[in-house]
Amino acid sequence: MTGHQLRILGAIRLSVLTDETTSPGRQRRSIEAGAERRGGQVLHWAEDLDVSASKTSPFERPELGEWLRRPDEYDAISWWRFDRAIRSMADMNELGKWAREHGKLLIFEEGPGGAPLELDMRTITPISELILVMLAFAAQMESLAIQERVKGAQAALRSQGRYAGGLPPYGYRKVKNADGPGWKLEQDPTSVKVLAEIIRDVLSGKSLTDVAMRLNDANIPVPRDHAALQAGRKTGGVRRGTRHARFRWTAGTMSKVLRSRALLGYKTHHGAPVRDGDGAPVLITDAPILEREQFDALQDYLATLTPQKGRTRRDTKALLLGVATCAGCGGNMYLSQRAGGADYNCRATARGERCQAPAGIRADWLEAFAVAEFMKVLGERQVTRVVTHRGYDPTPELREVEAELRALYADKDTRKSRTGRMIWQEEVDALERRAEALESTPRTEARTEIIPTGETYAAFWARHDTTGRRRLLVDAGVRITVAKGRTGGDSSRLEGPDVSRLAFAVGEHNDPAAEALDAILREETED
Repeated sequence: MTGHQLRILGAIRLSVLTDETTSPGRQRRSIEAGAERRGGQVLHWAEDLDVSASKTSPFERPELGEWLRRPDEYDAISWWRFDRAIRSMADMNELGKWAREHGKLLIFEEGPGGAPLELDMRTITPISELILVMLAFAAQMESLAIQERVKGAQAALRSQGRYAGGLPPYGYRKVKNADGPGWKLEQDPTSVKVLAEIIRDVLSGKSLTDVAMRLNDANIPVPRDHAALQAGRKTGGVRRGTRHARFRWTAGTMSKVLRSRALLGYKTHHGAPVRDGDGAPVLITDAPILEREQFDALQDYLATLTPQKGRTRRDTKALLLGVATCAGCGGNMYLSQRAGGADYNCRATARGERCQAPAGIRADWLEAFAVAEFMKVLGERQVTRVVTHRGYDPTPELREVEAELRALYADKDTRKSRTGRMIWQEEVDALERRAEALESTPRTEARTEIIPTGETYAAFWARHDTTGRRRLLVDAGVRITVAKGRTGGDSSRLEGPDVSRLAFAVGEHNDPAAEALDAILREETED
């Protein structure tokens, strides 16, 4: 353009913030020097950091994409090199079409051989079109070569148990590899503490949704944001309605974290364990967050969870939820509000059943009776904690190896080359050796241990709220059976209920909580 100073948009892109060879500062200096040589001026900057050209077109990048929608504010776009602009022929075709439509000059300060390259799309020529195609082809080939080198390097690192880059699995952070070059992973105290709280809450009966809501309320970063903050990078999402730049915890996120084999210290690839030459899982750390028996116990529990259809429990103030049952049908009784008070009632009809003698009773009467009986029977006894030692069972890992072997055998005919068949045989041999080792490993029987806590039931009761007290009743296996009252019976008894229709019992300490809470959940989800 003649008659006025060339208005330039400087475009900077970087895939990895720590890459010094293509740093934003180097790109900026090159673009400014080129503008000065041409007698132009850089009026605007489009700086896209941590953005891959292979995965995003110029129009999809946060800053450059915005400027491409405002073409009247500049005459030319200047990049340091061609690969800062595009990495595919399709993207180059799209960018070239845009430049032709808007009459723009595309500048690359270091073209082939290091000399500047200008593609003047203000006057279309066959030479400009040919150069565009050739450069786009070269950029795409380079991108594919880079991807293959990265894949090969990561595969080699995985086979050695070294950290291959990317965001570490939740619960870990990267550290220098003491046994050689590169990096390994160690436990991250902050996220491990969060994980311990999550596992404790989930195993105590709280739903994944409830735990996720607690973490969001406490502003605990999700795994992606936590890893980004560790690396000194920006977090990835914006929470709607707030100024916090982060994603939200969900039941799905929680499930993914709790089911990840990274908790065992396993290196995974596309969800499957990476294995060494003997078929054993490659470890990413010397200190896994969970032992195998702990991980299996967690998976067993997660497998029993019933979907809650997005509902959270409404009867949060019902002391006897999961404790009071109807004698007529054996189902749990639920708290319902009424004018002047509340009652516990049979809800057989909500389950699609018919109760021949549905029970109902004033809540304050039943709760007073329950507390008095509980203190009389257990008040001075020590609260005990049940610890289950699962021992070791090689069967779960053996099933994993079996599944991988079946997948490999099904894949055999796809290996056409001699090298491919050799690699296939090595993979099969490694898994066979691991299966043989697991088959010869004896199974250790599980055992249950009851440990006194040193605190009486009465003391525990005094320092907890309704939720904690309900948990104590359920854990102790307390059951109160309520029979149907006589018409006009209890309603005329101002001093309390007819205790002849109430039965109090305490179960054995064999984890009654799981059975009771499962029954509650089934009834609520059938409502």
